[in-house]
Amino acid sequence: MEARKRRSRMRRVSSGKRIELTERDIDLFKLLSRYRYLRSNYLYAFLGGHSETRFKERLGHLYHDGRYINRPERQWQFAKARYAPAAYELDDRGEQVLREQGLAQADSPLLAKGRCGAYRQFAHQLMVCECMASIELGARQNAGLRFISWQEIMARAPEETRQMRNPFELPVSVSYPWPRSEQPLRADLKVIPDGLFGLEYTQIGQKTYRFFALEADRATMPVRRSDMAQSSYLRKILGYQEVIRANVHKSQLGIPNLFVLTVTTNASHLTNIMTLANELMPSGKSKLFLFKHTGDMPEQGRLRLSLNEPWQRVGYDALGIDEQ
Repeated sequence: MEARKRRSRMRRVSSGKRIELTERDIDLFKLLSRYRYLRSNYLYAFLGGHSETRFKERLGHLYHDGRYINRPERQWQFAKARYAPAAYELDDRGEQVLREQGLAQADSPLLAKGRCGAYRQFAHQLMVCECMASIELGARQNAGLRFISWQEIMARAPEETRQMRNPFELPVSVSYPWPRSEQPLRADLKVIPDGLFGLEYTQIGQKTYRFFALEADRATMPVRRSDMAQSSYLRKILGYQEVIRANVHKSQLGIPNLFVLTVTTNASHLTNIMTLANELMPSGKSKLFLFKHTGDMPEQGRLRLSLNEPWQRVGYDALGIDEQ
């Protein structure tokens, strides 16, 4: 009998319950404004409460009865979706509450509802959000670290950048000698990070900063392509190298440095990417590109990254990004 009373996870079924918003509900809306998608276990990790079960029930009320948050339909296409924590996004009513309280983000369609970086397919975007959320949660547990969101970065960016249609689009021109071509390949690229964040390190009263572009790959992007107009890791690494060389991150985003994090779901694919990076880096090494693979697919809904686990580097020892 109890099972029959449960509402569907996949479609709204209102019980007529009247929703009175709480301070934690508002914090939930703000979190989903910053992260386009987050699963219930991530939301609970951020917002807490005496009972995770009661917290999930509240999410259900806000979804079914309040229509403040939504469960993206595309998640139900995942294998074993019914066993994974449900993913949520901010719905129009939740966004309207933030606007009424003066808490809404920029009016740019790109920046609304956490659309940092380029538009990606749902599974990929969910992976991006979970990677960045895992890092933020790790930073919150470290007294010497403070997570700097893309919103804070954008608030401090030059005014001209904030007025751009896509302020995270970093234009560069690159060339690369291709073995089967007499002339170097040349291309004008627009580098768009999947995610962008910073870490503030405090030690003995001194503050230092690192900023990171995140690239998340579900082992689907080709490592090399001869056509630089098509997506590949060759294009991506060359683009970031030029962004850093020409200080585009400084002039456009107003950040003093830029490290590039690559997360992929397949170990052999990561090996191929790092082999390419070794070929492209001066002297075959770089401190600014960091790499990691994780076997957890977005469908499983697990916490994806541990902040203190080391990232691999080409030509240097592995580095934990929590280390100053």
